[in-house]
Amino acid sequence: MNILITGGAGYIGTELTYELEKNPLVKEIIIYDNLSRGNINLFIGQSKLSNKIKFIQGDILDTRLLKQTLKDIDVVYHLAAKVTTPFASQNAHFFEQINHWGTAEMVYAIEESNVKQFIYTSSASVYGASHQDVDENTIPNPKTFYGLSKLRGEEHVNRLMAKNTEAYIIRCGNIYGYSKSMRFDSVINKFMFDSNFKKRISVEGDGEQYRSFIHIDKTANILSKLIFSDLDQGIYDLVEDNLSINHIADTLKSIYPELEMIFINQQLKMRELKVKPNKKINALTDIPARTLLEVLQTFKKEFCF
Repeated sequence: MNILITGGAGYIGTELTYELEKNPLVKEIIIYDNLSRGNINLFIGQSKLSNKIKFIQGDILDTRLLKQTLKDIDVVYHLAAKVTTPFASQNAHFFEQINHWGTAEMVYAIEESNVKQFIYTSSASVYGASHQDVDENTIPNPKTFYGLSKLRGEEHVNRLMAKNTEAYIIRCGNIYGYSKSMRFDSVINKFMFDSNFKKRISVEGDGEQYRSFIHIDKTANILSKLIFSDLDQGIYDLVEDNLSINHIADTLKSIYPELEMIFINQQLKMRELKVKPNKKINALTDIPARTLLEVLQTFKKEFCF
């Protein structure tokens, strides 16, 4: 089996590459990435990757290169995206160009290829905000340019589901946890960094707002097993827990007793979203359940000092 991972040098892509490389059924993994975030950590370090791994530096909007790269590919993981937290409502053009039209170019190329499976990592952001728990049957109502662009990308992937390519749309919650290619603009990762080195975190609003979360190792683990499963194609929410910001802060306080919490605009009620975990897709993981405290204690050990 030959696999292409767009955005493969990023946060999810790095851990997914490690997971897929261990599978003897996987013959080749092509990392397709333009390295726009300067994300080169996958390529360095003491952990050596096997000769299964190939790298192509290319842009998701380069249709000609995409079509060339898809030759002899069986499975595509489309992870490439413009992701910028907390500025998901700024610079609409970049979100639209990469997340919407980049996905459109990818789907057009796949329609002319022999690819058998296509996995698109969307986002729970397509739901917008809600005081009620949402799931795949909830009508999306994105509130940011990022969420809107991911939803528009989904519309192109839906075309594949009616054709010969088995397609999955995976709406991920907020991804967190240690990785050599991790992002520090996501809330828990930023909180961990600030707690460890600054001994202070900033909480927007009153902190009672909920968000949906999934650990990076479970994300990669589930995605790697998805293509070998009997799960029907379709849309799946990939969420592990719904946590309030205050609960995260309190957990950090138990790890870092000297931690100071600064509330900004505490009188404001911030937008929140709770997504129901999907039991079918979560059943694919072989990683045991852990508490937030256990996960963050492990995370702390990855810091150099």
